[in-house]
Amino acid sequence: MLFKQSWQYLERRLYRRVDGASLAVFRIAFGALMLWDVWKYFRYDWIGMMFITPRFHFTYYGFGWVEPWPGNLMYVHFAVLGLLAILIMVGLFYRVAIVLFLVAFTYVFLLDQAEYLNHFYLVILLNILMVFVPANRVYALDSLIWRRVKRHQGQLYVWNVWIVRVQMEIVLIFAGIVKINPDWLQLQPLKMWLGERSHVVLIGPYLNETWVIAVGAYGVILLHVLGAPLLLHKRTRLPVFGVYALFHLANHVFFNIGIFPWLTLAGTTLFFAPDWPRRWLSWGKRAVPGVHTADAKDGGVFGAKHHRLVRQSVVVLLGVWVATQILIPMRHHLYPGDTSWTEQGHRFSWQMKLRDKTTEAQFTVIDPENGQSWAVDKRFFLTARQVRKMSNRPDMILQFAHHVADQWQRERGRDRPAVHALVRTSLNGRTPQLMIDPERNLVAIERDLAPADWILPLTVELPR
Repeated sequence: MLFKQSWQYLERRLYRRVDGASLAVFRIAFGALMLWDVWKYFRYDWIGMMFITPRFHFTYYGFGWVEPWPGNLMYVHFAVLGLLAILIMVGLFYRVAIVLFLVAFTYVFLLDQAEYLNHFYLVILLNILMVFVPANRVYALDSLIWRRVKRHQGQLYVWNVWIVRVQMEIVLIFAGIVKINPDWLQLQPLKMWLGERSHVVLIGPYLNETWVIAVGAYGVILLHVLGAPLLLHKRTRLPVFGVYALFHLANHVFFNIGIFPWLTLAGTTLFFAPDWPRRWLSWGKRAVPGVHTADAKDGGVFGAKHHRLVRQSVVVLLGVWVATQILIPMRHHLYPGDTSWTEQGHRFSWQMKLRDKTTEAQFTVIDPENGQSWAVDKRFFLTARQVRKMSNRPDMILQFAHHVADQWQRERGRDRPAVHALVRTSLNGRTPQLMIDPERNLVAIERDLAPADWILPLTVELPR
């Protein structure tokens, strides 16, 4: 009985009608940020550097079949991404545009795991959610053109807003939790990074002060772990948002992390009342007549059109999504050792700005017939950018070893050779140590998601 009552209460709450203005503003910001990012890919020719020039790409496990378009068609692909971003931003043919953007962007994401960025993963997650939420009912050309969009009077269900809020909460809270680790609590690698920026005007000399670094390190944890939940409360929402704005501005100034600060800040605006854009535009006056505010009651306009079974199914699917988003970032606990060292479970876990690695990697090919050995010239197979990315990540080292062996076999028509790696890595200022077992033939190791016993455990302590 209690479960039934709780379920009915949750269903009623999630299906209240609210103003769609805040979600519309987020849609505009999302489209604008995607357009900006696409423009940067053209301006700096990242398209050619990342997807056309490399002769080999580090594919994700299970996605080896994903390959770049031939010739210069990758430029066309990004041009289409830019066009779709514009359509999303102005809210024209929104449903078609958001679905196509998801497919096209995910394709780019899967091309090379060397180019993995947390904010690209966040873009995909938010994009998936936006496929299912009607973000085109306010401040959109669709609402002016199409009668079926116009008839909703700018309203949507509260779950349309809340699911994006919950997604942002998960990202922010995990970003704080993962920093509760020995290295971060000992102020590394933040101490190293801020020390490199001591030349910054006015504040530069203070960036080497231990107390400043400690405030930054522990403040970030508190901001995410405690500040994120406080965004849910009306009384604390505005000051916490202000702190987040300053935090993201600092990230933009000190660290090269692309659109992530602005995307996160745009998502954070959804914690305000759903009708805040209308109130802001009308300078505190009441919302436009006929449009419900955050306190609107259930029922009316389109509520009756949803069958009870549909509502229940939506609630279940929302629960599955939230549970999945919580479990995936926790999977690194299934692997032994320090995640920043092994990299197992690191991606898709919101482990941001936790590690600084410097590495020297040497590869040796051994002929299986006569035992002769040769040093591998990494630059023959990879670009300088790929070499830098690969050298720190064991799973990519393994993939590279297999690629070298495959090339040997194709060119010589003989059995695959053995490939050994001598990799010395410094993590967060530690003395370099071996990361890969140099005695293991990496070609004999198959790619999988199991714990890797060929990655040597981290034994070197942080310098005092």
